[in-house]
Amino acid sequence: MLTREHALAEFDYRRGIVIPDRLTRAAHAHYIPLAEQMLRIYREGTGRLRRDLHRQVDALFEHEDDCPLRRVKAFCKLLDDAAEYDLDSSGKAAELRQRVFRLAAPRHPLRRTRSDQIPGGERTVKREIGEELQTTWSAIEASLFSDVIEFQRMLTFTGYSSASAFLSRYNVAQVQVALFDAIQLTVWAREDFKTILRYAKLARLMHSILLLPDGTHQFRFDGPASILRETRRYGSAFARFLPGLLACRNWKLHAVMSTPRAGWSLALDLADTDGLRSHVPPPSDFDSEIEEQFADRWDSKPRDGWMLIREGEVLHSGQKVFVPDFTLKHPDGRKAFLEIIGFWTPEYLANKREVLRTFADVPIVLAVANSVLHSLADLPANIVVYKTRLSVDEVLAAVAKTAASLDSAAKSG
Repeated sequence: MLTREHALAEFDYRRGIVIPDRLTRAAHAHYIPLAEQMLRIYREGTGRLRRDLHRQVDALFEHEDDCPLRRVKAFCKLLDDAAEYDLDSSGKAAELRQRVFRLAAPRHPLRRTRSDQIPGGERTVKREIGEELQTTWSAIEASLFSDVIEFQRMLTFTGYSSASAFLSRYNVAQVQVALFDAIQLTVWAREDFKTILRYAKLARLMHSILLLPDGTHQFRFDGPASILRETRRYGSAFARFLPGLLACRNWKLHAVMSTPRAGWSLALDLADTDGLRSHVPPPSDFDSEIEEQFADRWDSKPRDGWMLIREGEVLHSGQKVFVPDFTLKHPDGRKAFLEIIGFWTPEYLANKREVLRTFADVPIVLAVANSVLHSLADLPANIVVYKTRLSVDEVLAAVAKTAASLDSAAKSG
């Protein structure tokens, strides 16, 4: 991820928006061959100093009038992120410096000469130090400052799949670094709720959720300190969350941004249709083969009036969130949820029990694999047991029964 020193963005106070730097095919098609050259420099750069790799990249843009220095530095940072360098974590360079300086101290002052035989001459002293350390001065010089960032040597470069992928990563990275100044993030989504919430959790963001009349879920993300005051503390968390969101479908984002002008805030708006591509893989349509087979057998048509929707709704209570595998809706207004339990761990089952207790007043049907039934004796009675495939008819019966019983309980209450 980039740092603030790599940030390029336009602050449009007239329109009230922030516009992060972005490379487009229309305006920057000539960057494709440049990106290919940058990737080639790094692919062929094993054993070279980080400083030399950066200088070679800098040279590519010497005659590019529309390329700010910060953009070039950002390219180098993203290339470095895809490389592994010898960081000298064992401290060998520092130890070598101490030994060299200790051996050189009695020989000062040194004289610059062309001969390596004159006593007190620089070349002579370097040769003698190399002999005492049982190596050559060139080998010493190559390792003397290897713990300094500029002099670290590249070990490997995993790189990017193509020049286009590298430039796409740059576009996302500039939005990420812009989000460092975000003080609040709101997302409206109609799909991939579980993935959105998973990445928000990984970024350690708190959330509030609102279901809008049109079926859209509104997520507001922030952190605990924002409850007490407006804070920029969570900007890096918003930045970490962004790639996961970009991998999802059918969403819009609105960020409130602090600005260099006291008392001014601007907005950053994005949508899944804006063309930014994530390096994070898109969420799969199904979590398991059982889910996929069940959805295929159900088909897209209603069954007994019930329409099956994959992860169609978010259930939430405070910071407790549950996205059932399927939502089932009936034209008469009834609604139920289906959660399929197959592979499990003790921690998974403990979490599932807690979720069911939290949402005890919600019509949830559990489809449980027969092989794990013995571990679920304390779960509610609204379960459907399956062996290798889940029966549509049995699920329909359980859903209708569960939705009806909760509806009756609500009316009597």
